[in-house]
Amino acid sequence: MKRVFSLALVAAVCTFFGGMNATSEDKKDIVDTAVAAGSFKTLVEAVKAAELVDTLKGKGPFTVFAPTDDAFAKIPKDKLEALIKDKPALKKVLLAHVVVGKEVKAADAVKLDGKEVNGFKISVSDAGVKIGDAKVVKTDIAASNGVIHVIDTVLIPAK
Repeated sequence: MKRVFSLALVAAVCTFFGGMNATSEDKKDIVDTAVAAGSFKTLVEAVKAAELVDTLKGKGPFTVFAPTDDAFAKIPKDKLEALIKDKPALKKVLLAHVVVGKEVKAADAVKLDGKEVNGFKISVSDAGVKIGDAKVVKTDIAASNGVIHVIDTVLIPAK
């Protein structure tokens, strides 16, 4: 059974490093890439609070659908603060953003139209690719232990 991990932190990597061509020695892991990007501060905070840093720095491979700070800003502040303090619920939300053991590149994702990933339906249209209600805004940001796709909405799994 494949385990699913989530981490919006990776979204920062996609935004920040998307245009760079790094050698494998130069690539940072998913967590370090997100931290360096600077636009995933909320995701990084959440990953630390959920104690998932070591997991996401692990061997992988991981595919991370990473929400930006703007994506987290769509959640009312009081609800986001409560989520950050509720470690089990936070882990569930973050893990909904991660596919463990597989790198799903953008070219592969478009072939998944109508399928589900971590309980969220993939839809492909002329407007782009969506996972659940989240639009993929940047793809294929390479990290040493996987790939990051930036999304514009936090994925909230059904209870």
